[in-house]
Amino acid sequence: MIMGPDTIGTPGLWAGFLALVVGMLALDLGIFQRRPHAVGWREAIAWSAAWVGLALLFNVGIYAWFGPQRALEFLTGYLIEKALSVDNLFVFLVIFGYFGIPAALQHRVLFWGILGALMMRAAAIVGGGVLLQTFHWTIYLFGAFLVLTGVRLWRTRHDGFHPETHPAVRLLIRVLPVTAQLHGARFMVRQGARRLVTPLLLALITVEVADVAFAVDSIPAIFAISSDPFIVFTSNIFAILGLRALYFLLAGGLVRLRYLSEGLAAVMVFVGAKMLVSGFVAVPIGVSLGVIALLLGTSVVASRFSDRAIRPNPSVPGESEVAVGLDTGPP
Repeated sequence: MIMGPDTIGTPGLWAGFLALVVGMLALDLGIFQRRPHAVGWREAIAWSAAWVGLALLFNVGIYAWFGPQRALEFLTGYLIEKALSVDNLFVFLVIFGYFGIPAALQHRVLFWGILGALMMRAAAIVGGGVLLQTFHWTIYLFGAFLVLTGVRLWRTRHDGFHPETHPAVRLLIRVLPVTAQLHGARFMVRQGARRLVTPLLLALITVEVADVAFAVDSIPAIFAISSDPFIVFTSNIFAILGLRALYFLLAGGLVRLRYLSEGLAAVMVFVGAKMLVSGFVAVPIGVSLGVIALLLGTSVVASRFSDRAIRPNPSVPGESEVAVGLDTGPP
């Protein structure tokens, strides 16, 4: 944990929040998801509403105890991370299609994948916080990186994620003893004297690899909103915790968010520019929240009224059947 003069995160608050996260995850896995099943529309809505409601209730608590400034920082950071996490869902669709993971097992992959993501994000936030506290000038490096990332995202917004050509995925298939068949909800199976990795574990590892790439973009972005490690960590974690339910809620309609990548690219450029001018111009957090909400809202509205967005596209996972087999042979 990072403690400093400007943080609201006392040891008691850190312990309480971590206990809340562990309790919710245990409740999810131990009671509601004891048996693998396809998450239906009503269940996805209920869990999405629960996670969003919990985040907003937490935000109300921040407002009551620490004032409007910290509450706005949390809300803005949560909005950025939530929007970026929606972009992750496109990648999840591709990964599940490539490895042939049925709907009944997708929740299991996402649960353990997001649990790993929580630990990686925590390490990245601690490292980023220490770096900014020790070398404040690195904020300008973060800002330049975000601007370049936004430009790259704009230029490559339709390229997508391709597991079959990703170096990490190809290496996994090459070096691990893999079985091409699923064995229920098991990540590994024993055949004779050998333990074999199932496509379920390959999908989980690929989800983790993809999240590392997303974390590289999202962590600097939220540090543009707040330098308080507690605000950065909690807003990031709340956004990730609701990702599984959001996936099952939006999976069928993700393809219609045609201009989301453009909106996210614009957000990246904005927060990067905000970091670059932070030493000369102080952009109020309320203005930041308004600009980010406007950019994301415009991308959603543009997607809604785009003729191409509502026309089925067979090349996009989710509107056509993804039938990509797991090739365990040499590339």
